Amino acid sequence: MALLLGGYAGLLLLACAPLGLMWNDPYWINILAYAYLFGALAAAWNIIGGFGGQFSLGHGVFFAIGAYTVARLYLDLGLTPWLGIFPAAALATSVAVLISWPTFRLRGPFFAIATMAINEACFALANYTDRLTGGPRGILVPFRAGFSNMIFTERWKYALLTFGFMSIVVLITVFIRRSRLGHYLLAVREDEDAARAAGIDVLKVKLQGMALSAALTGAGGGIFAMYVRVLDPPTLFSLPDIGVKFALISLIGGIGTIMGPVVGALLIVPLENFLRGALGGEIPGGHLIILGIILVGAALFLKRGIVGAFTGALRRIRDRRQP
Repeated sequence: MALLLGGYAGLLLLACAPLGLMWNDPYWINILAYAYLFGALAAAWNIIGGFGGQFSLGHGVFFAIGAYTVARLYLDLGLTPWLGIFPAAALATSVAVLISWPTFRLRGPFFAIATMAINEACFALANYTDRLTGGPRGILVPFRAGFSNMIFTERWKYALLTFGFMSIVVLITVFIRRSRLGHYLLAVREDEDAARAAGIDVLKVKLQGMALSAALTGAGGGIFAMYVRVLDPPTLFSLPDIGVKFALISLIGGIGTIMGPVVGALLIVPLENFLRGALGGEIPGGHLIILGIILVGAALFLKRGIVGAFTGALRRIRDRRQP
């Protein structure tokens, strides 16, 4: 285990290399901060979507709960976001268990559609709860720079924060993958009926995986809230920019792998920003069309993602060298 953790720590340090190279460029530091944050969020989604095989499109709900909870606790009670992310994660976990209990009776695309519908229902609800969410106008967190407020003047501090969060989430997924829960999730993903016949409580395993995934997603939403400081329902519940993006990043990088979400985020987030700048003025939504084409291409030709294809190639080379 120590050797394994050392290997993943080395890969994470490699992922931190662009931050050192672009230290004085605010534009790229901002993109890296987003990439690290979405790498963490995709890794959290990967617990239930990759290990457990439950393709959720409703993680924007947990993301929004975390963001609104941290912002409200900070604005109304003066609670530092460093502590606010814990009740945010707990609330996201509770809501995840509540909505997953009935939806886990569904399988495959029916489960995905159900989670997407829940996301849209929560989006509509947030628009009409002005007291909590600010309604369509949203919530503005005032700029009061300070470590206790999780608000910084320098962008590189946000990048370090999101990189640290990504590292924690990745290491958590390493432990989960090698734990009994991780093996149960993989068994459920491969054959749910066979797992049930083997004595695995399938519903309990799914709920545990979803709870862990939602808790980390809620914590990430809290960090996002203090980074952007402007929260509104269209931003937090957006399917293309939140719910689908978690899945897209994992699929491109390598769904069900440890480092796949990190690789996917470091590729997709900069590419998306480039495409939005290059095509946004002439073809509104053009970047989404290209990202959709990439997603379809990855599903057809890179079913295990970049990391899965790379590790598979290394395994084949190793097998050929053995006598």
